Amino acid sequence: MRRRLMFLSHRMPYPPNKGEKIRAWHMLTHLAARFDISLGCVVDDPADMAHVPMLKTLCADVAAYPINRPTQKLRALIRARPSRPLMPDFYHAPALQRWVNATLAEHSIDFGFIYTVAMAPYLAHASLPVTILDAVDIDSEKWGEYATQAAWPARVLWAREARNLLAYECQAATKADATLFVSQAEAARFVTLAPDLKDLVHFVENGVDLDRFSPVHQFASPFSGDGPALVFTGHMDYWPNADAAAWFAEGVMPTLRARQPDATFWIVGANPGPAVRNLAALPGVHVTGRVDDTRPYMAHATACVCPLRLARGIQNKVLEGMAMGRPVIASPAAFEGIRAEPGRDLLVAETAEEFVAAISSLTEGAHAAMGSAARQAMLAGYDWESSLAKLDGIMAASKGGGKPPPSPAQ
Repeated sequence: MRRRLMFLSHRMPYPPNKGEKIRAWHMLTHLAARFDISLGCVVDDPADMAHVPMLKTLCADVAAYPINRPTQKLRALIRARPSRPLMPDFYHAPALQRWVNATLAEHSIDFGFIYTVAMAPYLAHASLPVTILDAVDIDSEKWGEYATQAAWPARVLWAREARNLLAYECQAATKADATLFVSQAEAARFVTLAPDLKDLVHFVENGVDLDRFSPVHQFASPFSGDGPALVFTGHMDYWPNADAAAWFAEGVMPTLRARQPDATFWIVGANPGPAVRNLAALPGVHVTGRVDDTRPYMAHATACVCPLRLARGIQNKVLEGMAMGRPVIASPAAFEGIRAEPGRDLLVAETAEEFVAAISSLTEGAHAAMGSAARQAMLAGYDWESSLAKLDGIMAASKGGGKPPPSPAQ
């Protein structure tokens, strides 16, 4: 008889088309091969509800409850207290809590798998044999970084959230049998913030779908003209992506086009807000909005650029560009946590001048073998099967009381 696992996610883990959903999907499919899954999630994109039938073919039970983002924001603000973070209230759905309680009463659940700290309250009063928390990133530090860039009053609000959320993250990790992060650097950083938890903290890196993101696929070029095409992919309603797109369009492209007048910058991703859409008025800048497939853009790009100024964990867009066998130019923030050799597997640039120099070196043929080297780096260390084998070991050690894999502090 197969054991049963409850998987709770702050977003529907399908389709795997953005950051945390990619990781959630691969974790879910990996676990579904070993457990009967009771999947519970909140859904902030109504279009995602169409995927419930598909998830029911994978899981024994699926409970998906839509939430309205403006309503949830208001609810979180109303419930705000001096030491209470906003995030758990934003993702609170009473109907999902009732489903969790009923499922725990009806079934013998062997494992609880909490995907992101936002979902920890749903199992706060449960008594399970093993509970795994996949925090992914240190969200409190992300909000702290946002606060340094935001104007008043958002600066005050985000700074408050950073302070309160750190205590909440530590509390959630204390209640879990193991807490996971997306990279060794992120895990080690959390250990410095919560040294008492060092034996419970581990990292399970993201992989990349090496079959889907592969240079063997043939795509028609989406570009017109023969000039250098720089591609930046990602959902543009995510503030760090929107910030990076604007910085590159306004800060890098004018200098680059002064040298190479036919150079173009393609911002490829869903839900661009007015500020991002307005970038299309700049010479050489294109904003696509949602596309059916980002791979044609990456496949024909002179380079995939990732000029993030604020970033946490491992950037899937960097892994995907490298897996496609394309040269990638990443900022230091976007490169952090990725096991690759700058100058051979990808280029790292921080300032506008460094990005222009890196792009120029590519167009002048200085890194002819970089695409091949990038692909090999992904094949060597970023297949999902290898990454998730570590998850199996952590779960087995947590259940059996055996010695877990070494933590970053050991």
